[in-house]
Amino acid sequence: MTDLETVKRKLEEYMERLAQQDVMAAFSGGVDSSLLLKTACLSAEKSGHKVYAVMVHTKMHPAGDRELAARVAAEMGAEFILLSVDELDGAGIGENPIDRCYLCKKFLFSRIKEEACLRKVPAVIEGTNADDLQAYRPGIRAVRELGIRSPLAELGICKESVRRLAKEYGISVSERPSAPCLATRFPYGTRLSYEWMEKVDEGERYLRGLGMYNVRIRVHGDIARIEVDAQDMTKLFSRANEIVRRLKKLGFTYVTMDLEGFRSGSMDVKLI
Repeated sequence: MTDLETVKRKLEEYMERLAQQDVMAAFSGGVDSSLLLKTACLSAEKSGHKVYAVMVHTKMHPAGDRELAARVAAEMGAEFILLSVDELDGAGIGENPIDRCYLCKKFLFSRIKEEACLRKVPAVIEGTNADDLQAYRPGIRAVRELGIRSPLAELGICKESVRRLAKEYGISVSERPSAPCLATRFPYGTRLSYEWMEKVDEGERYLRGLGMYNVRIRVHGDIARIEVDAQDMTKLFSRANEIVRRLKKLGFTYVTMDLEGFRSGSMDVKLI
């Protein structure tokens, strides 16, 4: 049995035990939560229980996430639930504090747990993977405090294995790049606004439309610092004039390319 087959068997066994009752999955439409939802739905088909895919929709997440999540949940046979909230006010993160992720996750997952209680669903799961445990992720503490299960992290399943399994299961978003909340594009202590997060989202969607995979626009005042994968740097530079014009129209005065390239959590370097 290959290593991937072993990981797959452990995940399926975990989900078969969990699906002896109704299950609610915190669902973003990303590859981690999609893998959990897929295996939960397969197990629920055998047990006869229900699986709910709950998305907490906020303006702090990229446009189009809601439609994508609803489509993927439907592909898997889960009941999709959309909860809309005002994250900036509700979570008290308007000044982008260092513990923003903790406050945010506490707020969002408390809302999910309320929904689970209303529907009498005993098990709530979410998609933290083993790699996330090695990074600055204060939101994980909130998840644990609320008693939310994290199967991928509990089983030691890393992001690479998640993508390989998602592809094996035929999950349509298996190659989708990670799309964390837009607040991660701003330095801690910076006043957050939906207006500027929307500008960042528009700029990143434009860059992805040029064929770039991982894209981040980090905002430092009126400076846009662009991060892309190393293999996309030549492409970025070759269209520099066009890109500068587009981002200046969004309100940036200066447009720069980060020579280190894409790094998940690059705003956290002084905190780790």
